[in-house]
Amino acid sequence: MDSGLGGLSVLKEIIKLMPNEDYVYFGDSANAPYGVRTPEEVYQLTKNIIEMFIHQYNVKAIVIACNTATSAAAARLREEYDLPIIGLEPAIKPAAIDYPHGKIIAMATELTLAGSKFENRVRELGSNAEIIKVPAPDLVEYVEHGELDSTNVKNYLHQILDDKLPVDAVVLGCTHFPFVQAAIQEVVGQDIPIYDGSNGAARQLKHQLEAIHGLTTASDQGTVSLNNSDPSQIKLMEKLLAK
Repeated sequence: MDSGLGGLSVLKEIIKLMPNEDYVYFGDSANAPYGVRTPEEVYQLTKNIIEMFIHQYNVKAIVIACNTATSAAAARLREEYDLPIIGLEPAIKPAAIDYPHGKIIAMATELTLAGSKFENRVRELGSNAEIIKVPAPDLVEYVEHGELDSTNVKNYLHQILDDKLPVDAVVLGCTHFPFVQAAIQEVVGQDIPIYDGSNGAARQLKHQLEAIHGLTTASDQGTVSLNNSDPSQIKLMEKLLAK
């Protein structure tokens, strides 16, 4: 699940790793963006979706494919439900390992960057890397409207990034952002590495399913059911998943 369409970037990585599983995706575009809501609101919205997954689809694991919802709700929800709940975290650690004395931009929503979870992750690194927080809420809106490489997107990126450059690396701390990665790369420089947590979440999901002997034994390609609280977004979801 995600606040909207961004989690499709995670679903793509998961399908690559486990193509035989059946997937249900729910984007909450009617309530997006989550990044400007209170942690309690985000927790309640996320809990409602998890309830729906369990009671309507009898799922065996849940991926909160949203950095904001992970930060605000994942720990609490894991205490309430007896099934694997995988969250998304900004890939600060691999970036800091690769650039221990570097200048690293962390792009995310305001709620993710302001959360104690993010601060704790940075502190735990014990790295000398300089982590520069860059809230980028408008990027979520652009992706939700299918604007991935427009002049508006590039102008916005220049506006929030130009005074931070040059940097050694960029971390995408929101699952919407991989869909505008080409535009980000153009602004920060083609040689600058960009990190996101999608692959790590996919591997964690597989690991947790293996631990409970929950992987499918099917050999056929699995199914994908796309759902959204704003049904008008389904066509764009299909397009982004195929991108």
